[in-house]
Formats: sequence, C-alpha cells, structure tokens
Amino acid sequence: MATAADANAMRRAILLAARGLGSTSPNPVVGCVISDASGQTVGEGWHQRAGGPHAEVHALRDAGEKARGGTAYVTLEPCNHTGRTGPCAQALVEAGIARVVYAVADPNPQATGGADTLRSAGIDIGQGLLADEAEAGNIAWLTSVRLGRPYVLWKYAATLDGRIAAADGTSRWITSPESRADVHRLRAEADAVVVGSGTARADDPHLAVRGIEGVVQPLRVVVDTEATAVKPGARVLDDAAPTLIAVAEDAETSLPGTDVVRLPRTGRGLDIPALLADLHGRGVRSVLLEGGPTLAGAFVAAGAVDTVVGYLAPALLGAGPHALADAGIPTMSGALRLDMTEAVRIGPDLRITATVQHVRPVQHVQQED
Repeated sequence: MATAADANAMRRAILLAARGLGSTSPNPVVGCVISDASGQTVGEGWHQRAGGPHAEVHALRDAGEKARGGTAYVTLEPCNHTGRTGPCAQALVEAGIARVVYAVADPNPQATGGADTLRSAGIDIGQGLLADEAEAGNIAWLTSVRLGRPYVLWKYAATLDGRIAAADGTSRWITSPESRADVHRLRAEADAVVVGSGTARADDPHLAVRGIEGVVQPLRVVVDTEATAVKPGARVLDDAAPTLIAVAEDAETSLPGTDVVRLPRTGRGLDIPALLADLHGRGVRSVLLEGGPTLAGAFVAAGAVDTVVGYLAPALLGAGPHALADAGIPTMSGALRLDMTEAVRIGPDLRITATVQHVRPVQHVQQED
C-alpha cells in the first residue's frame, strides 16, 4: 500500500517531468525520483530532450551507489526497448533497485513490458500512484499514442461577450500583457503552433516564443490553402523558428527555401486529419491552435480539439467576430460538452481551461481560416 512518502516522491517526479515539456517529442515527458533503502531521496531526473538519456538514467546517475536496494518512482512505466537509448527497465535492474513505483502504464506497444521485465528480475512493482496527475502532465504524448495524431490545445482571447476583434477588425490588444506572456508559455510547451490564412493576412504573426530562455522553438504552421496569404518577407518566414506552410495539392506557390506540404482539399479548405497526420509524421505530438474562428471551427468539426484555453478580458464590444465559427453543430443536443478543469486570474483577465469530455473520431471536414 502506498504511503504518504510514496505520494510525495511521485508528486515530485511529476513536477520534474513538466520540465521537459516542449523539448522531448516525439518522446514523452517523464520524471523520476530515487530513494535509498531508508527512504531518503538520493537521486532525481527527468527526460530533457529527445535522443538524450531518459529520466531513470538521469536519476540513477544522480543517486550512484545509493540507489542499490532503493525505490524508483517514475511517472511512466519504464521502457523496455532499445532506441536511441537503452531500455530503462534494464538500467534499473542493473542499478540494484529493489522497488519501482510508476504512475501510468506505457501504451506504446514498442516500449511496453518494462514492468514485466522488472518483476522477472525480482523487483517489487507498484502501479497507478497519482495516475490522474501524471496522465494530465503527459496528456499530449499519451493522446498522440492513443489516437495516432497530435494532441490539440485551442487557445483564444476574447472579451466577456465573446468577441475576438472589434467591428473594424482591430484586435490588439484584447487581453493584458500578463495573458500574452502566458500564451508564450503555452507556445514553449507545444511542438507546433498553427494559424490559418486569415490570421496570417490580418496580423502577420511571428508565432515564435519570446521571453523564455533556453526554449526549443515550436514549428510554425500556416494553413494557407490557396497559397496566397504568406508572402516573401512575412515574419513567420524568418529564422527564429522552423516554419511549415500547408497548401492545397493544386495550389501554386513560390516561397523558395520554405518547407511546404501539399494536402487534399475538403470543402473550402484543407483536410484537417491529413494535416495532423503529416505533423505527427514529423514528430509533432502537441499542437497549439492559435487560428481564428473559421480554422477553430474546422478543428472542432473534425473532432480534433482536446483542450480549450480561453483568455477572457473584462471588456465588452457588442460587435465583431466571435471566437468560434461554424463547427458543424446545428442543434443544442449536439453541443460539444467540456469539463472545466481550471479558472484562474491572469492579471486583470480570466483564464479558463476546459477539456473535451468525449474524444470523437477525426472527421474529414475543414474550412480554411
């Protein structure tokens, strides 16, 4: 039975895992804490970057010989395969660990089986400690494994009456500097930031992370079906971060040196599942959707939004575009219901986070923003 000390160690491992957000894809974020035979913490580690040592290896190196006979607390079942690094389950065995407690079972068929390897070596196994907390911290990677597509977080900023711009089109700035800084945190934790052609034309966005040191810049993605919104000299084409322009298969484009992917059309825009499949193939496991209402509506209609983060400013406009356009939901009974997980004040604004209750199959529908 898990003790308070076990819970404290796992909670620390979950905090450590979060340090890898935005830098480990296509791998998960994982944290590990090692205590010696007396229960004293002697090692800590987290997965810092793809291709680098896993959390268990960092923690074992930190602990040294003190790990022998001790307990390893890991947020994800230790892996059982050899990729760019060796299997963590075997590393724990060789270090003389006597007990392993992990929060979430590994759903990746290529890596699962670590617990069985540990049991075969005579190591005591505990599973499921703080599983909900650990899963929430690793939800992007887990979603990508379970659904075969990147996890999508849709972010928007609006007035209290749901307007994302004034009637004359102006939108800078609806929310406060504090909220805008918080958005850069979301970008830093994502593998890709996605906008549509409407946003590209109206704002000429940069989309790179600012104000956070040591960040791995996310892939900047513009959904530009007709290949007319992104022009040479656009801010998104600078060298601050990698950029991908998604256009229709039959679109004519001339952006020398720019990575362009051609995707099937569906309706008035691109096929969202095809876009997500391409991003997944590039190692993208988490997407921050910053597009306007039309692109957001297309993602919702495709069943491709997992979490919504809304920044609500204490202001009223009474006219102007709403945050979400047509999402293919004609009746109240079909409304996409969300679970509100957080409501917190950011400066003068309110940040609301809600998750989709039931993940729907991704449908081949899309309208370009």
